[in-house]
Amino acid sequence: MTTVHEVLEVGSPEMHIAEGYLPWQHAAAWTAAAAPFVAHGVRSLTQAVRADPDAKLLVGAAGAFCFVLSALKIPSVSGSCSHPTGTGLGALLFRPPVMAALGTITLLFQALLLAHGGLTTLGANVFSMAVVGPWVAYGAYRLVRAATASAGEQTSLGAAVFCAAALGSLATYTMTSVQLALAFPDSASGFLGSFTKFAGIFSVTQIPLAVIEGLVTVVLVRLLCRVNPDQLRRLGVLPRRTAEASSADAAVATENKAG
Repeated sequence: MTTVHEVLEVGSPEMHIAEGYLPWQHAAAWTAAAAPFVAHGVRSLTQAVRADPDAKLLVGAAGAFCFVLSALKIPSVSGSCSHPTGTGLGALLFRPPVMAALGTITLLFQALLLAHGGLTTLGANVFSMAVVGPWVAYGAYRLVRAATASAGEQTSLGAAVFCAAALGSLATYTMTSVQLALAFPDSASGFLGSFTKFAGIFSVTQIPLAVIEGLVTVVLVRLLCRVNPDQLRRLGVLPRRTAEASSADAAVATENKAG
């Protein structure tokens, strides 16, 4: 049986599991597990764009953010690599199912164009980065929003976005460690020992990266709040205006035209 040490010597464990890295049985199983989420995600993405055509630009921005961040390969210990994921932004803007579709497109293009990840391991990478990561991110976002509702809108939104992006990234690397540990259990300590070793390798760079990704995502969301607050209100990220506030804005606009 292949040991963790042999895996480290043969290849570099990455957040994107490389082509041919998993036994075919594991690759097939993870593909089957990810497929329903991807199918639902494609449907959700289509419905979201049809319901709000103005959201196309923001959907593209969320996909581009995920592509750029997850394409970064930062060397870690023992020849491994880590990278941000960028899935938290799309998860909180459009919900996790949409991110499953965008994440799959991202991973497919990276496998084909950048040799980052692989086609045989696409299902495993999709499950960790485009399924588990976004759902954890969205769950963290909703929980923190509810817990900090009395702290003020800016504070609540900032804390929720940070936790969503950071925890979504950490959840992805944790799931990748589970996948690798299942495929390559330690000869002495089994799955748990293998998981501990893989997770320990990733954590050296992934924990700081998760913090940085959280901060970058907060900055980006605050920028979107200034540039396009109406779109974020329609998406439910910002609270909708009350009827009184909308009437006041309309009155101000009328006065400005008259002046």
